[in-house]
Amino acid sequence: MTSSAIRVRVPPSSGPAAAVRWSPWELLPVAVVLALGALLLRPGHGLWFDELFTAEVGRLPLGDIVSAIVRGEGTTNYLAGVPPSYNAPYYLVVRAWTALPGLGGDTSLRVFSLLATAGGLALATRAVARLAGRTAGVLAGAVPAASPLLLEQAVEARSYGLVVLATGGAVLGLVRWLQEAPRGLLLFGLAGAGMGLAHWYAVTALAAFVVAAVLLRGRRALPVVLAGAVAVLPPLAFVVLALANGTGDRNAEHLRGTGGRLGGLAVDAWAGGSASLVFVLLALAGLGALRARGARLVAASWAGTPLVLLTAAELVRPVYLPRYLLAGLLGLGVLAALGAATLPRGWRVPAVALLCVTTLAASAPLLERGPRERADELVDLLAGMHRPGEPVVAADQRSAIGLDHYVRTREPGLRPDLVLPPDDAPPDADRVWVVRRLVFGVPEPTDDDAILRDAGLGQAGQWELPASKTDLVLQLWTR
Repeated sequence: MTSSAIRVRVPPSSGPAAAVRWSPWELLPVAVVLALGALLLRPGHGLWFDELFTAEVGRLPLGDIVSAIVRGEGTTNYLAGVPPSYNAPYYLVVRAWTALPGLGGDTSLRVFSLLATAGGLALATRAVARLAGRTAGVLAGAVPAASPLLLEQAVEARSYGLVVLATGGAVLGLVRWLQEAPRGLLLFGLAGAGMGLAHWYAVTALAAFVVAAVLLRGRRALPVVLAGAVAVLPPLAFVVLALANGTGDRNAEHLRGTGGRLGGLAVDAWAGGSASLVFVLLALAGLGALRARGARLVAASWAGTPLVLLTAAELVRPVYLPRYLLAGLLGLGVLAALGAATLPRGWRVPAVALLCVTTLAASAPLLERGPRERADELVDLLAGMHRPGEPVVAADQRSAIGLDHYVRTREPGLRPDLVLPPDDAPPDADRVWVVRRLVFGVPEPTDDDAILRDAGLGQAGQWELPASKTDLVLQLWTR
């Protein structure tokens, strides 16, 4: 009798970590950012100017938002010079979010940003886990989840949560393509477009992913290069639109030059100004760039390419604002986490503990931060002293948007007496309430002062409401 061997063909693995299945442990970064975000949201501070802008634009009819974006016009008289052109797609997403039942409040706008951030970290965790293993993936998600700059932006009603979500989707698409081409290419292209639409600085991180693909696959990376080029077109179209309607330089005054120190300042911003965390990050990121098997080129390019591109752009004009660099700085956290994961077992636990402790310590001051603006408290204070028929005058743009929002949401009875720019204070009233900014501790003068004085009124009372972003003051003028 003869026997025959049965040969079973085993398909080759698509990568050293391609067979890593998803595990519930990968939800740890999501749990971390949601828990810390909930602690930051717990005080319930009022919205500040940028968030108020989101709330006021996001509640408008879709057609009005689109018209303001296209024409480069403000959505109200007192916002005539502040059109929703920058990050315009974000306001359309917010409009869809607030249209859902029960989601029109201030907190829901911040929760939306937090949920988007959590989703982006989940996608980035999965991507790194596929490349470098589950432990490295979980750590690569958990470190950014607790980082000061990310946490600060994750709980604000602005577009940075969407930036993190799209960035996580793009890096996962890239990893899937690296391991299972052509799978992942569509995700990479769609998420890459979302990165630039959420904030056009995120295009630098998209470029980093394309660079990583070229370094790893050479000429075979052409599909990724083409997908990245196509993904840049939608955000580029919005930049061209902003230039065409005259709003292209509207936020330029917020940008500053660094004299070639952009990279160092960016790392310091990511670390929340903690020198100890900067040292740990750079040391472990260096290890990650040298030793992180399977993921080092992706992570190193993610962390380094945006800083190189922006440093070069600074030769032409100032470009630095820490939060604008968030998409690229995520790569720094990932690279440092990979560095800790590459250490021998005896050193790995202390290194991971050191990285986590210094990161949490740098973020701890955020838990004690006060309100950035106190327009909500001001409206409550005003409602307790105001008499029907007494004009309530917003002397400037920032005061106007806070009054407009919180009168609408908290004290609608004040609406008939509200006077918003460009209207001036009425000279025929015996008692007038004026809301304005404090600049270096001094009420900002406006035309309303001369009008009230010429009408025989003088200041009879003043209540200051200092905050970390905008200091407001409530004044009572009487005859």
